[in-house]
Amino acid sequence: MANQDIPNQEILLEMYKKSALAKINDENARRVIMNGSLPMIYYSPRGQEIIPAAISVNLNNSDSICTIYRGMHDMVCKGIPLEKLWGEYAGKSTGTCKGKGGPMHITHPETGCMLTTGIVGSSLPIANGLALSYQIKNEKKVCVAYFGDAASNIGAFHEALNMASIWKLPVVFVCQNNRYGEHTKFEKATSVTRISDRAAAYGMPGIHVDGNDPVAMYNAAKTAIDRARNGEGPTLIEAMTFRFYGHVFGDQDGYMDKEEKAKAMAEDPLPKFRAWLIEQGYASEQVLMELEVAFDKQVKEAIASALSAPWPELGELNIDVLAAAQH
Repeated sequence: MANQDIPNQEILLEMYKKSALAKINDENARRVIMNGSLPMIYYSPRGQEIIPAAISVNLNNSDSICTIYRGMHDMVCKGIPLEKLWGEYAGKSTGTCKGKGGPMHITHPETGCMLTTGIVGSSLPIANGLALSYQIKNEKKVCVAYFGDAASNIGAFHEALNMASIWKLPVVFVCQNNRYGEHTKFEKATSVTRISDRAAAYGMPGIHVDGNDPVAMYNAAKTAIDRARNGEGPTLIEAMTFRFYGHVFGDQDGYMDKEEKAKAMAEDPLPKFRAWLIEQGYASEQVLMELEVAFDKQVKEAIASALSAPWPELGELNIDVLAAAQH
């Protein structure tokens, strides 16, 4: 763990709970796809769970996030009810968007999950809009924009950072750098060694951090979120991590460096965090095992509920749209 301020036991355990639930949720997602229970498109975030867990323990319920299609862990850590999350993944009426959004468009304002987008780079300018509304209303809220490393090469990234800096918006830009943009290795498509270095061009702090280190990630998140909440403006966090699976679940990931992948998976941050908590006396093996068993049961029940839930009624096609077609 990083040689930095270590948060208290309550925060450490809350980070573990969030990251463990996200991991178990992902494991079950891959299970139901592979056994044919739920044929769905899925972008596994396995290996990246520490990042949103450390971010989320620094956020209030009224704070918001904008995430991307590889964002199930972000949503779970922010607190979307699993029944509603899985209802949407299954396209059922019990989903967050009544089954009409699907995996790439999860939205749940009640927990601050304002957007899931399938458009690369679009989480950033939308987060600016939310942050601007907080600023205008003089609300002490913060919006977090999650995105991948490839999105830092999209025009919206640069435009959003420029605008946020000019207006000192209460937004935190969190790049989960998993080293691959779709099927392209980071170094082949990005002109800088560190995405966080791009922050300087827009007059904001850039933090480069090991996103798999819970203590380092917590401190980076706290610094950026406190800064935004205090009216000091935005921060760009580049959290280094690694995705354990291909771009979309089911691809053969032949483009990935096999040695790099094997090393990353051998250093899985969740078992390391778990072992450290036990070694340092923050939790016992028994307590953590009971938590994990309870989480697995909770996820499986949510999936079963989603699979047995009713499909949306045909009339839903004309509800929650700007204008219904006239016949």
